[in-house]
Amino acid sequence: MKNRTKLTICMGVICALLVTISSWYTIAYNNSRFILPMDLSEYTFRVQDLPMIISGVLLALYVVYLVVQLLRTIITNRRKELTLQFTRTINPKLGFLGLFGFAGFLGFWTYSVDKTVFPFVFFLFFGFFGFFYEGKMSNTFIDERYRENKMKAQSVADKTSLSIIFLAILILGQGRLISNLEYTLIALVIVVALSIALEIFLSEYLLYHYDNDEQFGESEE
Repeated sequence: MKNRTKLTICMGVICALLVTISSWYTIAYNNSRFILPMDLSEYTFRVQDLPMIISGVLLALYVVYLVVQLLRTIITNRRKELTLQFTRTINPKLGFLGLFGFAGFLGFWTYSVDKTVFPFVFFLFFGFFGFFYEGKMSNTFIDERYRENKMKAQSVADKTSLSIIFLAILILGQGRLISNLEYTLIALVIVVALSIALEIFLSEYLLYHYDNDEQFGESEE
């Protein structure tokens, strides 16, 4: 687990450095191609474009890797909880991975450059802040009370997330608030990504507070 976490962080740092270096290169030596707005319908390949293309592809693959690892972790943990007696032990500092969510704001820039909306998916990673609370619940004995609190927290998080997505589809689907179809798509992608992130974060946050509130109440008695 620790080795995989270190590998994930190292890969993220490498991708960030490659994007930074390739951006500097294209600004200094390639007329800021892919940085300044350009008409892709008239695009012609240049060898000088390779740094930006390669770094962009690697960044996209890294995002896909994070999504896959997140989903695998969630599925694996839910299966293991049926037989485990204690919760897994993780470092609360993993919650800092939630900072990747701010990369979602890159979508406003990429859309203005070449109409790319994919970076808005980064908002999904705000859910990683939930690792902070999961870390504080590390090595907790899984008794009936814990299972009930987890089911309650998961239920509230799921209902909240689905309610937001339902309202967004209901409102945006009418096309009255946003007349532009592309803006409607962007708004929907942002809402769905943030709703999923909220569900991931809220399930851990509520579980932590439910468990601690009950323990505090028992200590007072």
